[in-house]
Amino acid sequence: MKTKILSMLVAMSMVAVLFSCSKKEESPADGNESELITTVRLRFSEGGTSQTFTYRDLDGAGGNAPVIDAIRLANGKNYSLELEVLDESNPSKIGNITEEIFEEGYEHQFFFTGTAAANLLSLSYADKDKNNNPIGLKNSVMTKATGNGILTVILRHKPNKAGAGVANGQVANAGGETDIEVNFNVTVQ
Repeated sequence: MKTKILSMLVAMSMVAVLFSCSKKEESPADGNESELITTVRLRFSEGGTSQTFTYRDLDGAGGNAPVIDAIRLANGKNYSLELEVLDESNPSKIGNITEEIFEEGYEHQFFFTGTAAANLLSLSYADKDKNNNPIGLKNSVMTKATGNGILTVILRHKPNKAGAGVANGQVANAGGETDIEVNFNVTVQ
């Protein structure tokens, strides 16, 4: 009897070792590997004039602090806002992630929050994915008051675009994973 129990324990141990040592090979189709985002550019255009404000963190999270431009806009203006997302970690091979976000727009959405979005700016989406849901690479912005605030730009991967308020830019019910979140200081004068 003891021999039978001992044999069963040895067999179970071998099965456990075999399963713990097996490694699942991942194929590109298994999931969308997240990209390194080092740079986010916000280009505000109005009346034939453009201003670009940049977040740049070439060494990624940790290490050196990112460099973030302060945004200055005029009150009472209607701007178009376009976002560009890059991986500039290798200067000889800059990756334009904007194209991938657009192509996979059904899996991505930008959200704009913070005190500037609440008090100084009126933002609306100007682009759609293949399912007619917003992406946020192209937007309309109206400056509605003077003052200072923070504009938080969030890119979510695989958000629930059917969630309550998500199509209107409410991030609370979006879920998904945050690819990047940047705080820009904003002055509207």
